[in-house]
Amino acid sequence: MKHIATLLVLGLLVVGCNSKQEKKEETAPETSTETNESKDLSLLEEIAYANGYDQWSEVDSIAYTFNAQNGENISSRSWKWMPKTGEVTMTTMDTTLTYNINDFDEEIAFADRGFVNDKYWLLFPYHLVWDDNFDYEVTEKVEAPISGKMMQEIAIMYKDEAGYTPGDTYHIYLDENRMIQEWSYTPSGSEVPRLATTWEDYQDFDGIKIARMHDTKEGNFKIFFTDISVY
Repeated sequence: MKHIATLLVLGLLVVGCNSKQEKKEETAPETSTETNESKDLSLLEEIAYANGYDQWSEVDSIAYTFNAQNGENISSRSWKWMPKTGEVTMTTMDTTLTYNINDFDEEIAFADRGFVNDKYWLLFPYHLVWDDNFDYEVTEKVEAPISGKMMQEIAIMYKDEAGYTPGDTYHIYLDENRMIQEWSYTPSGSEVPRLATTWEDYQDFDGIKIARMHDTKEGNFKIFFTDISVY
């Protein structure tokens, strides 16, 4: 997972994973009303809450299938995550594996890398409040890499000392509702983005808003989610 690459076994795109475990997930957020009345939200909190973060404390289970399409080829892996207990089940075409993100052996670290990667694609807005190992910079008007529209850009720069792929940078591009419309990924040591995709086809799952499609400008590679359920 050190670079964006196609996994030899699963054929799935890997984006940098910057937090092995998100300890902040263990603390339930305040409800939206309580939060907005009691304090002003930071910009990063506004993004998370725009995506339904105030409902996260109600989630006992979230399941989804991560799909990577490269031309005509599609590879998939499915996950079921119990965020309150840390239990994760990975299902691929030939493997089913259950472990706990709070306690697992190195021999199954490959599964956790996949889980963190896929969860970044699914719930990146929440990582803006879960993670604390990054710095960020805001630019009000920047041309987004795919649409060419002028959007607010936030550069999320992960630090060098933590996570599976320290030092990576994400640029996210927001609309006026604080929803991510596009993003790009620059691996550590590079000054050039390795990948840019859309964030589109948003759907509300019991208050949790998820972008189901991430497409490239050329349209020859995409990440998309199916079989999403939230309980």
